[in-house]
Amino acid sequence: MITRSRTEPPPLYVMPPLSLMSKFLVKDVESIPFQPVPQASGTYIKWVFSPKDGAPNFSMRLFRVEAGGKIPEHSHPWEHEILVLRGRGRIRIGSEEFEVGEGSAIYVPPNEPHEYLAHEEMLFLCMIPNEGVPPELK
Repeated sequence: MITRSRTEPPPLYVMPPLSLMSKFLVKDVESIPFQPVPQASGTYIKWVFSPKDGAPNFSMRLFRVEAGGKIPEHSHPWEHEILVLRGRGRIRIGSEEFEVGEGSAIYVPPNEPHEYLAHEEMLFLCMIPNEGVPPELK
């Protein structure tokens, strides 16, 4: 739930005028639908912030991976930072494997092959620079 330190009750989703887009944006993440992730099994994504929202440098994504779900090995020329909010799983970065769970913070360097496997349903935030955002979200 989103709260503000004002006396009037705010709406759940505050969309500022375009002139203020680079200053602030508050969203109710529950109102954003999950979309299936192509080439992954049992994996869904919410784009929380992207260039479409006026975010000039980074995008924030929320992933849900079902128990047994997998994001297969892939790599790309940008880094990303991950924070596991719920669940447990395994991530392989290069040739190293790590068991991760709630509270694990993960840095994946650019061009490093990596993959994910959820032992139980996982929910994690993943931040990437906007160079990694698909064209339809720019």
